[in-house]
Amino acid sequence: MTPKLLTTLKSYSWPLFAADVFAGVTVAMVALPLSLAIAIASGAAPAAGLVTAIVAGFLISLLGGSRVQIGGPTGAFIVVVYGVIAQHGFDGLVLATLMAGVILLLAGVLRAGNLIQFIPEAVVNGFTMGIAIIIATSQIKDLFGLEIANLPADFLHKVPALWAGRETLNLAALCIGLVTLALIVLLRRLAPKWPGLIVAVGLTSAAAALFVLPVETITSRFGALPDHLPMPTLPEISLARLQKLLPSALVIAFLAGVESLLSAVVADRMIEGRHRPNAELIAQGAANIGSSLFGGLPATGAIARTATNVKAGGKTPVAGLVHALALLLMMLLAGPLVGVLALPALAGLLILTAWNMSEPHKWREYAKLPVEDRLLLVLTLVLTVVADLAAAIGVGVALGLALRLRRRAAPPSDWTPPEL
Repeated sequence: MTPKLLTTLKSYSWPLFAADVFAGVTVAMVALPLSLAIAIASGAAPAAGLVTAIVAGFLISLLGGSRVQIGGPTGAFIVVVYGVIAQHGFDGLVLATLMAGVILLLAGVLRAGNLIQFIPEAVVNGFTMGIAIIIATSQIKDLFGLEIANLPADFLHKVPALWAGRETLNLAALCIGLVTLALIVLLRRLAPKWPGLIVAVGLTSAAAALFVLPVETITSRFGALPDHLPMPTLPEISLARLQKLLPSALVIAFLAGVESLLSAVVADRMIEGRHRPNAELIAQGAANIGSSLFGGLPATGAIARTATNVKAGGKTPVAGLVHALALLLMMLLAGPLVGVLALPALAGLLILTAWNMSEPHKWREYAKLPVEDRLLLVLTLVLTVVADLAAAIGVGVALGLALRLRRRAAPPSDWTPPEL
């Protein structure tokens, strides 16, 4: 359970530090728009996303069991966070995140990190695709610039509400969103080492400001971003609130644990390394406790940002620490500039993120799975979209374990973690 940072510092050098600084700054440029967009899509203030990336990202790299893991808010939490805020308010989310952190700490101490191998791959793929559908649907309002006063959180009611508001389409907003999306795709192909996300969002937001287009920005909707971290505070804690928020805390802990360990596995394959799963769970626990104390969102290891770190040359957890400190400097020095980012541009970014989460390149593989696995994937997906994530995970894992017992005489298949 020793953090990887302590191991890597034994043979640390100036060339390694230079590589980590470059990678950390690069990842920070990618994490900035993503953190803001995820917070807004979750129904929270954009500053909460930045706080999460700074505080939780720092603690995950400081205490984690992976050399290159980058932590922060991720798209997988949008559905849960939005629901908790809608039902219990933001203070309820803070307490649920604190509880999830404690659960993750206990899981790490009890050495539960290796239990990930028992979660059926079809379940992970199913709820990931379901989350992607919900994220994409939640961004249609901002992408099209629709004027809908109260957009329902429930998917089955949200779609009719979006259709009913179609006459309020804002062509300027739609153009900004689509151009942002196209620029991100283009930059990834032509200049894969560039921080394409911030470049694309920055260019289209600058164009919207230059031509005075009628589109909403972060500042126009949420006000100015803070130029400092808030003071840490404890949420209101009572037995009644703990009991009420326990189901949400369990879902947050489950998602944080699964996604961080999957991300660490993907990172291992990229660098030919080996992470420490129990240290990673302890780091996730500390990160979620820290994020909650500063009024942030749930956090976990982010596969896309971790992969960006590896591709940019990150070698040790120092890169993750630099990423968090770079984001802190952006908050302190560039708040007004960040505030002019256009919401349709962030919506286009999140829709592309949702598309990548669904892993379309694997759909043909899913079609060739055994019938039981296909049904399990579809069932988990449908329950995630039309019911809730807790039901989807509970039913999916139970049925998946039953299938595993049924096939216990058969040799195990090659398990590949999905790229969330």
